[in-house]
Amino acid sequence: MASWCVRVVRQSYSVLASPALKRAPVRLLCTATQQKNGPGSEEEAEKTEQSPAEKVLTEEKVQLEAQLKDMTEKYKRALADTENLRTRSQRMVEDAKLYGIQGFCKDLLEVADILEKAMESVPKEEVTSQNPHLKNLYDGLVMTEVQIQKVFTKHGLLKLNPEGQKFDPYEHEALFHAPVEGKEPGTVAVVTKVGYKLHGRTLRPALVGVAKAS
Repeated sequence: MASWCVRVVRQSYSVLASPALKRAPVRLLCTATQQKNGPGSEEEAEKTEQSPAEKVLTEEKVQLEAQLKDMTEKYKRALADTENLRTRSQRMVEDAKLYGIQGFCKDLLEVADILEKAMESVPKEEVTSQNPHLKNLYDGLVMTEVQIQKVFTKHGLLKLNPEGQKFDPYEHEALFHAPVEGKEPGTVAVVTKVGYKLHGRTLRPALVGVAKAS
């Protein structure tokens, strides 16, 4: 669309610059000068009148000027639309780079949840040197948890464990509201499942219980 407008504008300028169109305004000026100096004979008036060809050229000039103005406006609008499209496309590419892995991340969250549950199921009092097999297993789970969180952080995936924080509906999902002693109303009292954010966008809200006034 932009290239077509440019061709029309150039053609319009070439027509407007033709010698015939340049002579027409000069003759009109001569006519106006003679009328100002005083009435002349009919023969002089006929001489100063435009010929049919000049009238046609003048009308075409007016039409071409109007077309030129219209094409210029269309050209400017086409440029603006092209720039808007380029900006939107660039934003979409950037979002795809940042959030294109969110489906894969969601699948990994389930693995992280299972790993966390496995760690919680191990009785801490039994993790001693007297029980080396259980201790080695537990230490391996801890090391795996630390490593997987490092990988998450590297790719912009951060854990949300909002216990004690003020409830945020954009990051937390309330499972229940109940009065909890020692907890301020409107704060997260219990976290049943941690949440995650990917590059600042909530990928999975934390499942929480919210304290309310008794």
